[in-house]
Amino acid sequence: MKHRYLPVTEQDQADMLAVIGVGSIEELFTDIPAAVRYSGVMPMSGRLGEPELLRHMRELADRNADSDRFPSFLGAGLYDHHIPVILNHVISRSEFYTAYTPYQPEISQGELQAIFEFQSYICELTGMRVANASMYDGATALAEAAALAAGATKRKQIIVSRTVHPEAREILLTSAHGLNLDVIEIGYKDGVTDLAALEAVITEETAAVLIQTPNFFGCVENIRAVEPLIHAKKGLLVLSTNPISLGLLESPSELGADVVVGDAQPLGIPASLGGPTCGFFAVSEPLMRRIPGRIVGQTVDQEGKRGFVLTLQAREQHIRREKATSNICSNQALLALCASVYMSTLGKAGMQEAALLNLRKSHYAANQAAAGASLSLAFASPFFNEFVVRMPEAADLKAVNSKLLKAGFIGGYDLGEAYPELKGHMLFAVTERRTKDEIDRFVSVLEACL
Repeated sequence: MKHRYLPVTEQDQADMLAVIGVGSIEELFTDIPAAVRYSGVMPMSGRLGEPELLRHMRELADRNADSDRFPSFLGAGLYDHHIPVILNHVISRSEFYTAYTPYQPEISQGELQAIFEFQSYICELTGMRVANASMYDGATALAEAAALAAGATKRKQIIVSRTVHPEAREILLTSAHGLNLDVIEIGYKDGVTDLAALEAVITEETAAVLIQTPNFFGCVENIRAVEPLIHAKKGLLVLSTNPISLGLLESPSELGADVVVGDAQPLGIPASLGGPTCGFFAVSEPLMRRIPGRIVGQTVDQEGKRGFVLTLQAREQHIRREKATSNICSNQALLALCASVYMSTLGKAGMQEAALLNLRKSHYAANQAAAGASLSLAFASPFFNEFVVRMPEAADLKAVNSKLLKAGFIGGYDLGEAYPELKGHMLFAVTERRTKDEIDRFVSVLEACL
């Protein structure tokens, strides 16, 4: 019989215990003081046969309100996008599925090529000259960008807009503490960064301005107005962006960005109850040697055949720690491959169409919501696929989301959780997966919940 795993019988267990010279499994734990060991019985059922166990696990899984069964209008960093069926077929191949990272790089040509393709796609998407071999996620990539800016400019002040994802700002603050960086947060007006407030705090000590566009509220920032403010003081402009939006919006390179980061999750990576995801990190050529992580390069072997090498390995695992550009970056190879397969499958026209569908469907949903008597849009700024709705003053947003779930919908994000001044406001996301019928029914149910 073929098994997915190797079962251990009671006789197998007894044989192993006899070889190591103990009489029971309990004896293996005798070195642990009895006072710190759990002596009761765990609240679990007895052992289950395989059919019973599978049935039990299915029942547990069915308790999750997944986006395959429940139309999701929740974004705030993780999005319910279409994933082409070919993607899972490719990434499930064992040669990709089991390859974590190329520790013996030159013999891992398939893995290196996959990473090289990811870098190339990110450069095409952002317009930047160099991209690395992926990061943990978009939030840590943003913190890494701040560290790069401080090192490149020899300055300690980082300015970040409050329209940047709240969790990314928290990670930035944690990282900045260890690097002795001074982080200044700038407020917003009408859903976008307050440019007057930003201009007032930029000085010759500013290493970088960190802006997210589309930002956490879904609004598109005026980067052309931000760029001259920071470059006049010889600081760096760091942009965090949604890669799907780049199918329509001007590229970060054209807007004057020095560093571009983001999360590749919208590019074919499932939400998976919160992760893992994959960050991308791209820079202008002068900053290439300061980029965290790895860069895979293309070359030819001694026979003239195409090959791939690790061109840059500025990680603490490869060089002396004090000279490393980072010690918290990693290559999310499998998830980077997801993104590469997604972009390869859709192509240029497909990326533009996906972005256009996100734009049109979210604007249709926003207009439908604002057409009723109970709801209104909080901001007038242009937005991509997320928008903020002002709820009635007496609305209990937690109760609203519970009612939506009972009606078969995953609701939005309560902005009062991260922005006290936006209590009573909800952030909704509408991607290309949502149909007109789903949007209409959602708005109708939402109004009925109030």
